[in-house]
Amino acid sequence: MLLLDQLRFNSQLFLRHRVRTGLLLLAVGLGVASVILLTSLGEGARRYVDREFSALGNQLLIILPGRKETTGGAPPIYGTAPRDLTLEDAQALERIPAVRAVAPVIAGTASVALSSRSREVIVLGTTAAIFQVRKMNVAQGEVLPARARSEAMAVCVLGSKLKNELFGNRRAIGEWVRVGDRRMRVIGVLEERGESLGLDLRDMIIVPVRTAEQMFNTPGLFRVLMELDGNADFKRAEDRVKAIIRERHEGDDDITLISQDSMLAAFNNILTTLTLAIAAIAAISLLVAGILIMNISLISVSQRRKEIGLLKALGGSSRQVRQLFLGESLLLVSLGSVAGIVVAWVVVNVLARLWPVFPLAPPWWSIPAAVGTALLSGLIFSLIPARRAAALDPVLAMRGQDQ
Repeated sequence: MLLLDQLRFNSQLFLRHRVRTGLLLLAVGLGVASVILLTSLGEGARRYVDREFSALGNQLLIILPGRKETTGGAPPIYGTAPRDLTLEDAQALERIPAVRAVAPVIAGTASVALSSRSREVIVLGTTAAIFQVRKMNVAQGEVLPARARSEAMAVCVLGSKLKNELFGNRRAIGEWVRVGDRRMRVIGVLEERGESLGLDLRDMIIVPVRTAEQMFNTPGLFRVLMELDGNADFKRAEDRVKAIIRERHEGDDDITLISQDSMLAAFNNILTTLTLAIAAIAAISLLVAGILIMNISLISVSQRRKEIGLLKALGGSSRQVRQLFLGESLLLVSLGSVAGIVVAWVVVNVLARLWPVFPLAPPWWSIPAAVGTALLSGLIFSLIPARRAAALDPVLAMRGQDQ
């Protein structure tokens, strides 16, 4: 039987059994679409993390107080610090030739009030270098002045959301707000940016690092962010950082260094594994579709017993009968896969428009994997019905009897 003849025969069969054909196409289509959609979520999360790290530049080194030994996996976030990492330590790190900028950070929370309006927000005590290291810009006013690294100045930069909640449409530059128990003059407003690595830049306030030391009564830094030159050797820079801290901390190597590449690699490994796990779970629906194909094909063999007997009586071989049923199954799976791809593409594009912040996109391997799994499932589960049809005796089959 020629391929064109088999396609024409199967097309007529699908039209005669519309309900059965529709159910099979729906099962396969939903299975393929679910694999593509769920893997799109995992890939979107991976791209979102990549974008967030890219917004910080490619040469970021984070220094945490305390040392935490690890044997693999994600980099440590906190260590156990026998002594504080101080602002003087951060200033000493500026002597490293490969360093482009050093931003010490003290973090805490405080109430920010204006008249009767008050908010509890994150307070970052830092220097003007933070704007370069974290790639932040101001929409209005100016960044922290250079004197803010050594003086407890009563100035601040507001996040865009915090500014709107306190001042509304009024101009905030030059106005005074109360931060904790201090009055500070607003000198800048951050541009709208959203969250960055879990920190909502719109809903925070930036103050000079010396001011934060006094507000929170602590000389210890939360962390130090360093931006290295584009051609800097990370390993050499890390060794130099450790040597300087060791010299200042009486020989103790009591810091933890995290490079941007190590953090990104850890997140990518986690999200890639999660995406593969999600794809495996979604592929179960394709196995269910394969079982449905097998059951319906077995019913079809019983209903088409006379037709199979006539075909074999006219000279059709068992091999041709087997190919007929396998071809029918693979054609159904192929049509269902195309329908599933189209549905998934439409849903992904609609969600991407409704939620542009999250870069939803299917990974390159999701469509071949989904279609391949569907075809393999359809082929395997149609073998039993195909063999049963091929084994029918033509005379008994034309009489409608079993073997």
